[in-house]
Amino acid sequence: MTLTASTIPGYQTGTWKIDPTHSEVTFSVRHLAISKVKGKFETFDATVVTAENPLESTVEANIDVASINTGQEQRDQHLKTSDFFLVEEHPQLTFRSTSIEAKGDDLNIAGELTLRGVTKSVVLKAELGGFTTDGYGQVKFGAEATTKIDRTEFGVNWNAALEAGGFTLGNDVTINLDVQFVLQAA
Repeated sequence: MTLTASTIPGYQTGTWKIDPTHSEVTFSVRHLAISKVKGKFETFDATVVTAENPLESTVEANIDVASINTGQEQRDQHLKTSDFFLVEEHPQLTFRSTSIEAKGDDLNIAGELTLRGVTKSVVLKAELGGFTTDGYGQVKFGAEATTKIDRTEFGVNWNAALEAGGFTLGNDVTINLDVQFVLQAA
C-alpha cells in the first residue's frame, strides 16, 4: 500500500508543536555489560509540518541536554561534564529531518542529529499512532520512534575498564520517543 494522506485516518496538514505533558524522550545504554541504565530528558521542543504528501513532511526537534534525568543526581551531574555531553559548550541536542520513507505501516525518518557539536545522519523508525481531537477541541496526533546511535561517533568517549573484563558503558545508545503533537495552524 502506498502511503498518502487518504490512507492515514484523520490525517491533517499543518504545523504541529509537541505537547510536552504527553510526550517523553528517553534513552538507554548498556552498563557493566550486564544491564541497562535508562534516563530521560525533561525539557524538549519539536515541530512537525505535515504536507499534502505525508512523505514530504518535516520534523525539527531540540533537546535541552542539561535536563537529563537518570534518577541519580551525581550521575546526572557527571553526564553534563566534558566526559559526556559537555553541556556548557553544547547545551542542545538537535534533529532535523531530511527525508521520510514509508516502510510498511511505519515510517523511516532520516535526518541529521547533532550532539556535542558533531552532526551525523540517523534514521528514526517511527510508528504513527493516529490523529484525533481531544476533549478540549485540540487536534492532536501521536507517534513513537526509536533510533540507535554509537555515542563515540559523537565524541562521547568516556569509559572505564572493569576488573572482570569489558567496560563500564556500552557504545550503543537507544533513543526512544513517545510523543503527541498539537495542531497550531492548518
